[in-house]
Amino acid sequence: MIALYGPTASGKSAVAGLLRERLGGEVVSADSAALYAGIPILTAAPAYPARLVGVVPLEADVSVGEYQRLAHEAIDDILASGRTPIVAGGTGLYLRTALSGLELPPPPAPGSRERWGALYDEVGPERAHAELAQLDPAAAAQVHPNDRRRVIRALELTDLGASLAPAESALWKADARHPTLLVGLEVPLEELDARIEARVAGMIEQGAVAEAQAAWSAQPSQTARKVLGLEEFATLPADEAGAAVLLATKRLARYQRKWLRRLPVAATLDGTRPPEEIADEVVALAGAGERLPRR
Repeated sequence: MIALYGPTASGKSAVAGLLRERLGGEVVSADSAALYAGIPILTAAPAYPARLVGVVPLEADVSVGEYQRLAHEAIDDILASGRTPIVAGGTGLYLRTALSGLELPPPPAPGSRERWGALYDEVGPERAHAELAQLDPAAAAQVHPNDRRRVIRALELTDLGASLAPAESALWKADARHPTLLVGLEVPLEELDARIEARVAGMIEQGAVAEAQAAWSAQPSQTARKVLGLEEFATLPADEAGAAVLLATKRLARYQRKWLRRLPVAATLDGTRPPEEIADEVVALAGAGERLPRR
């Protein structure tokens, strides 16, 4: 199988679509936002059919573990049919869990997230982090006190007798479930910013505001509310929303570039070239036998 990773607007969808045609494969999305139905403009859904795009209702919460189950089922089904799975996305954790056989920590116990979230907000980051350090020193050493989401997640896991630390460490060591060519796409920041500006402008022209307002009125779940642009376009004046989404997308792209340095890619390709050239190079790499190890 083939996997493509890169920041927002690096050209993953275009390259994946070409590989789909040339290899007779199917694309599996590794994008946390693309899972949700009813918001194809906000999520830049591809024009071609792809697995795990628009398959979850906006009212549903989705965990990384649930995504992994869906991704493994899709990948195994494609392989069983004799076709090539092409996993593509910009959510690094989703991509890695799609490829890996790592068993993820369980979801939180009922009420656990709310209880630890209330504690964090009541006592503040430093004291909440100190509580984590008492319960799970290894996890506390990996989490900054100001990272509210991860501090709360680490505390949730202590209720279950689990730890954030070994799971995150194992994620980078776990072997791929199937032989996989993992390729990264890299675009210089100046070019990436220009592409993001064009993408956000295009989203507005295509009707992102109306799409977001309709989705927001459907009372989306907590995880759906995190889709970049959904709340902004639904609740802010158009100009303010566009500026906010542009800034947030540029920040996201910079974060995604850090993931690119962590993933065990076989090659990092120049994403400024035409997608046809990039697809040719990926096919050549696949023919050369470049693979992640299979356990």
